[in-house]
Amino acid sequence: MLITATSYPFLDVIWTILVVFAWVIFIWIAITVLIDVFRRHDISGWGKALWVIFIVILPWIGVLAYLIFNHTGMNERRMQDAQMAQSQFDDYVRKAASSSGPASEIARAKELLDNGTITQAEFDAIKAKALAA
Repeated sequence: MLITATSYPFLDVIWTILVVFAWVIFIWIAITVLIDVFRRHDISGWGKALWVIFIVILPWIGVLAYLIFNHTGMNERRMQDAQMAQSQFDDYVRKAASSSGPASEIARAKELLDNGTITQAEFDAIKAKALAA
């Protein structure tokens, strides 16, 4: 049977879109809750299993209960993970920026030349070696 525009009114289309959108949001929130459950270190495996069973058996109530009882903990864990990731990224950038590349070797040699520790010929040799590498 062919469905035509007249057999599926516009308000039914809007209602279907709203229902699908609500389910997508619910699934997104449920996945977020399950991710948080498994990332937690403060509850045992049994506690995690009970939360998963509660969320699977009674999904709407389970997700809402988890959000009500653990909303501050979820935020703290998320912020902690973000701070740890930012800290690791900052450490990597510092390490990469201070690595012994040609520019940093030439800069160090220039400092030694300015301090009078090495001669111009030694500076030129270091510079040539750094640029050749």
